[in-house]
Amino acid sequence: MLTFFGVEIPANLHERDVFPLGEAPFIRLQVEGQEGGRPAMVAEQGAFGLRPGPWAEVKYGRRTYNARSETVHALTSFKRAWANGQRCIVPAEAIYEPRYFGAAGKPGKSERWRIAQEGDVPMGIAGIYSRWRGDDGREVFTFAMLTVNADGHPVMQLFHEPGEEKRMVVVLAPEDYMRWLTCTVDEAPQFFKLWMGPLKIEAAPLARGVKTAPPPPPQDELF
Repeated sequence: MLTFFGVEIPANLHERDVFPLGEAPFIRLQVEGQEGGRPAMVAEQGAFGLRPGPWAEVKYGRRTYNARSETVHALTSFKRAWANGQRCIVPAEAIYEPRYFGAAGKPGKSERWRIAQEGDVPMGIAGIYSRWRGDDGREVFTFAMLTVNADGHPVMQLFHEPGEEKRMVVVLAPEDYMRWLTCTVDEAPQFFKLWMGPLKIEAAPLARGVKTAPPPPPQDELF
């Protein structure tokens, strides 16, 4: 975190695979105590899956860990965080996607594959975040990753069910980290583009007994 993002990871987080609803680090703009000073980045602990308001139960995050860049400004799940400029960076050594193997016209079984940059240089993924207060009064951060259409991408076209739209998280160039966090809402869509840098992929099946979250419903079904 210090080497690639210039921030310290929250002390109570440990390296592991993170599934929706799990706890993970994200990086936001430090706004508290910055009057008159230069903007700075700070790492926070948050739940993977954005909860837009107190009415959203914990399990809501199973459907909101990804936000489509095309509709992030309009869906109730995400539009408040987007309009308020609550953008963040999600650091990740790798992302995981399902790859399907089967006969022509049949999806067959899927296998989890690992996607990373060469040299295992971590990705800085564009995201949005919110502060969520539960029934017990405890306030926590929650966040989601932004995605773009990836039809035809040399790597990402290998993943997801055959015939389905291909999607990819928005990977930011390191020199754009601060610009992404500090730009205006109107300027932010300029970062919605495919990452075309070298990627390496390898099969990474889940250990027996470990299950991923169910796939989210179509985005137009979210509240």
